Amino acid sequence: MRIAIASDHAAIEFRRDLADSVRGSGHEVTDFGTNDPTKADYPYFARLVAEGVAAGEFDRGILVCGTGVGISIAANKVDGVRCVVCSEPFSAVLSRNHNDTNVLAMGARVIGVEMGKMIAGMWLEAGFDGGDRHQRRVNQIMALQNGVEVEDQVDPGLC
Repeated sequence: MRIAIASDHAAIEFRRDLADSVRGSGHEVTDFGTNDPTKADYPYFARLVAEGVAAGEFDRGILVCGTGVGISIAANKVDGVRCVVCSEPFSAVLSRNHNDTNVLAMGARVIGVEMGKMIAGMWLEAGFDGGDRHQRRVNQIMALQNGVEVEDQVDPGLC
């Protein structure tokens, strides 16, 4: 897969180690930086990755900042992006299985790099389960992003 990766100043070494790990798993990685340890604005780096994923230039993206929260919020402002912030692998895998997330965010001040490698590896390996239930909900998420009203369409047999 083609993976875009970026971070702010709080996660430079974490990002570099993570990029090496992802490359070592056989993925093509494009690293957008930052490489400057002075203050960097995470929305800028989130946009680079998110727009590349949304445009189809990359299959998935990985973002890292201090907590993962700010950079994930910024990435989710890009139409077509479903970014999840994770600190453990279970949520990362289920975010792929159920929500078809295409960008992963993590916090370098929250987890260690070895946990980050595990989370990213499992997230990259996980697939989207699809089916009526999960696809319907992903469609609803994308409709919300486009300002379309969403109604509850729960079918008791699909819960």
